[in-house]
Amino acid sequence: MNENQHLSRFEVCLSDELHTKLINAAKRTGCTETDLIERALRRFLAYKHTGTAVYLSAPINALVEGFYVENTTISDIKKHGDFGLGTFNYLDGEMVVLDGNFYQIRSDGNVYSVDKNEKSPFACVTFFNPDTYDDVVNSVDASKFYDFLNKLIPSENMLYAIRIDGTFSHVRTRAVPKSENYRPLVEATKNQPVFDFHDVEGCLAGFYTPRFMESLNAPGYHLHFLTKDRQHGGHLIECAMQNARIGIQHVPELEVGLPVTLDYLTADLTRDIGKDLDKAEK
Repeated sequence: MNENQHLSRFEVCLSDELHTKLINAAKRTGCTETDLIERALRRFLAYKHTGTAVYLSAPINALVEGFYVENTTISDIKKHGDFGLGTFNYLDGEMVVLDGNFYQIRSDGNVYSVDKNEKSPFACVTFFNPDTYDDVVNSVDASKFYDFLNKLIPSENMLYAIRIDGTFSHVRTRAVPKSENYRPLVEATKNQPVFDFHDVEGCLAGFYTPRFMESLNAPGYHLHFLTKDRQHGGHLIECAMQNARIGIQHVPELEVGLPVTLDYLTADLTRDIGKDLDKAEK
């Protein structure tokens, strides 16, 4: 705490039901009740100030079924956020959006510039304004990576934007190759190239989405990686952190675009895609 900061003490009266939920959340996350209350207040006040939503350019179940050509341009997506991820028409690589800049990581693992008129069948973005920062000072190995993140989110039923900047002892990524339209995602990702980075500086960008939203967005953690020099990266498969800063933003609203292409308008999107999406993402 610097000399210009000070603590204010006040009492909070909670209902028995809310207090029980707070106690359970503290046990699950390993945080104190005071920390959880402060985080909740920060997120509430940030939302009231910004009114930010997570924007999906299309529901992800259309992508899973093999609809890889839509009419949403990068300039359209940029109106809805400066941070996020996605892909490009014909599934041509991984999209990373950082600080308003769009990057395309193709199946050779290299990063390419993106024209504002390029199109995407799926993108997930928001205006990033983190509520909290957590510093990683001790190494976190790959087997504990997601458990570590779980301790930083107070509820698994909300949306979060997550950015991690730092040094990683190991990052494994993949980049899906360009595919013809109508080929199911589980088939298109079957032989995707995999890349390993060791002792690398870079950034992970993405989201946590509740499981009950799996027809709209990839459930759980969905992160894309970009090296510090913005030359390489991909969809995250596995990572181990050395030291890093983790910014997390709770986003309490979801906005979904519904494409008006003939493919989308005539598609049957009622199938349970859970197993296919899980296989394609991993």
